[in-house]
Amino acid sequence: MVAVAELAGVSVRRGTALLLQDVNLRINEGDRWVVIGPNGAGKTTMLALLSTQMHPTSGVIEILGEYLGAVDVFELRPRIGLASSSIAHRIPNREKVSDVVVSASYGVMGRWREPYEDMDYARALELMQLMHVDDLANRTYGTLSEGERKRVEIARALMTDPELLLLDEPGAGLDLRGREILVQILSQLCQDPDAPTTVLVTHHVEEIPEGITHAVLMAQGSVVAAGPIDEVLTDEKLTQTFGMPLHIAKIDGRWTARAA
Repeated sequence: MVAVAELAGVSVRRGTALLLQDVNLRINEGDRWVVIGPNGAGKTTMLALLSTQMHPTSGVIEILGEYLGAVDVFELRPRIGLASSSIAHRIPNREKVSDVVVSASYGVMGRWREPYEDMDYARALELMQLMHVDDLANRTYGTLSEGERKRVEIARALMTDPELLLLDEPGAGLDLRGREILVQILSQLCQDPDAPTTVLVTHHVEEIPEGITHAVLMAQGSVVAAGPIDEVLTDEKLTQTFGMPLHIAKIDGRWTARAA
């Protein structure tokens, strides 16, 4: 199998804080991964590494056949789709939704004078339809609900037809309806064989869409367990990850967890 991303002995230190410690992980082409763990586990740090927004203090990272530190990350980033709060905060509230999506073609935040072709607009419309936000195309980003914003951000992340899609807590801040709409859409995406290799970060197993194939559990900057999702999401391993007795179950393809 072809590795889309591989971390070998990766650690990240900031001052006296060790954010990641000796992480080893291989993500193969076509995999659909979920990263789960408590606050401060290192999930967002791992996504920052995979999106080339951060370099490791030690260890080796290979992404899309290139090694971090030996490649121009600005050439690599268009091949990676990222939806995260750090990007969302940079989207102008006055920006029209269709422009939020199509402007990813140039990697810019905020439409200016850059020219777009008909195929760019067609691609943006296709993705807005996929994420069920095409009816919001002429609305401004600042007028959207949190759930609508999340779906627009994912449409933007898919605009360049990335080989690797990274979703950092897409369900954060959503009410029940917004979460379920998002999970249904992500389930369709994860089960599409033509969709990019995907890594999704979440705190809650209830947000795991159908089609996710692998899971990695993290705690205190280290990997507790990683592998096929049915082997990783167990009572024992989830209890170890969150430091309290937990029971996990899978019903009709969806996961749920509660205190044991």
